[in-house]
Amino acid sequence: MIPKHLEESIAYLKEKGFNRPEVGIVLGTGLGQLVNHLEEAIEAHYNQIPFFPLATVEFHSGKLLFGTLGGKKVVVMQGRFHMYEGYDLLDVTYPIRVMHGLGIKHLLISNASGAINLNYKKGEMMLIEDHLNLQGGSPLAFKNVGDFGERFADMSRPYDASLSKIIKDIAKEESISLQEGVYAAVVGPQLETRAEYRMLKILGADAVGMSTVPEVIVANHLKLPVAAISVLTDECDPEHLKPVDIAEIIAIAGATEPKMIILFTKLIERL
Repeated sequence: MIPKHLEESIAYLKEKGFNRPEVGIVLGTGLGQLVNHLEEAIEAHYNQIPFFPLATVEFHSGKLLFGTLGGKKVVVMQGRFHMYEGYDLLDVTYPIRVMHGLGIKHLLISNASGAINLNYKKGEMMLIEDHLNLQGGSPLAFKNVGDFGERFADMSRPYDASLSKIIKDIAKEESISLQEGVYAAVVGPQLETRAEYRMLKILGADAVGMSTVPEVIVANHLKLPVAAISVLTDECDPEHLKPVDIAEIIAIAGATEPKMIILFTKLIERL
C-alpha cells in the first residue's frame, strides 16, 4: 500500500467536490437504485480517479457518488471489486481507505447472497452480525500495514452494535422483515456445490456471498463503525439444488432493494 497513491485519490475527489462526507455506502450486486435518492449528486467514474481499480463485472457500475441522503453528506460506491475479478485484497478494499480519507465516520455495506439457513427465504434481508472469512487471505497482510493502523486488528465485534440496533429498530417500526445471521465470504465466481453448502451450514453460516468481509476487516482496522445487510436472492438447499439463474438473482435484489434503502436512509437520519 503506497500512501502517496491514497493521497492523490483523495485529493482528486476533494477537488471534484467530495467534501467531508459523514457516511460511506457500498452497494452490492443488483443494488444500485439508492443513488437515485441522492440530492445534489456529484459523480466520479472509477477510471477518472487516480490509482482506483476498475469494476469488470457487467452488472456492476463503476462510479463513486457524493450527495445528500437522510440529511447527511454521503459517498456511495456504485460497483465494488471482487477477488474473482483477479484483484488482490488491497485493491478490493482500496475504496474503503479512500472514503475514510475523505472523512466518513460510518460505513454501510450491502450485498446479494444465498441463504444457507433454510428458515430464510429469497427476497428477505439479513442483518450481518458476524462473518466467516473463507477467502484465503487478509486485506491487512502487507508489509507496511502498521503505517495505516494496528497490525493485529481486533475482530471480536466486527459489526457495530449500536448501528445494528438502530437498523433493527427501524425494521420493526416500518414492518420490514429482517433476519440476522452469519455471512460466509468465499472467493467465487463459481457458485457452491451441494457438499460446500452442507459444509457452510456445519460451520455456522446463515448466508454466503463473494464480498463484504474484506471491506469490514479494513473498516475495523480503521476503527470505522460498520453495518452490513445481505439481500437474500436464492435458497441454497443442497437436497433440492437447482442451477442458479443470475438474471433472477439480479431481479430479486432489485425488487428487495427499496426496503434496504428505507433502512439505510432512516439509519443515516438518526446518526
